[in-house]
Amino acid sequence: MIDSYLSIVEPTIEILFKDRGSKFYATAFPIDTEMEVDILIAELRKKHPKAGHHCYAWKLGPSDQNYRANDDGEPNHSAGDPILGQIQARELSDILVVVSRIFGGTKLGVGGLIQAYREAASLALEQAKIVKRTITASVNIYFEYPQMSQVMRFIDEHKYTMEFQELTDTCLIRIAVPQSQQQRVIDQINQMYPIKASTLEESTSH
Repeated sequence: MIDSYLSIVEPTIEILFKDRGSKFYATAFPIDTEMEVDILIAELRKKHPKAGHHCYAWKLGPSDQNYRANDDGEPNHSAGDPILGQIQARELSDILVVVSRIFGGTKLGVGGLIQAYREAASLALEQAKIVKRTITASVNIYFEYPQMSQVMRFIDEHKYTMEFQELTDTCLIRIAVPQSQQQRVIDQINQMYPIKASTLEESTSH
């Protein structure tokens, strides 16, 4: 189970790559949903009205299952795939890379297009601010007030983040833990009798 993945912090500054008269404008954007893609590309169409192609690739989430590449009228696999290849080579997710091309009068051929789109995407990603994102799961901890210091010591020692707390005679603290460690943390807490722990799903089903 994957606990983290790489993404970018903010849109990159647009770069310009030239090849035999053609201009390739490339930008990388952080995205959370596929719905953002059309909005961002529509803005680029307005910004570069002379561009005949706005080719792109995006990838969402930590797995390798949710991605797409679009050639936008260029020969099949000559634009979107090279852009996607640069995203995958850097193991990035939650990202969209768009390369807008203004034709310069000289045909580049499929090989030339592949190279140009790959290079433009690479230049855009070279200047991206990359961040590591952790995938977490929640754990509910139930305890009586006298066990407060023991619970807080456990949370502090492992540097877990508290998401929610309700402190009365019967207390609840919800913590975020790395996804792959959720069950191990629950088992660990449940050995600290009379303190109990469960997932959110287990909590709501009772």
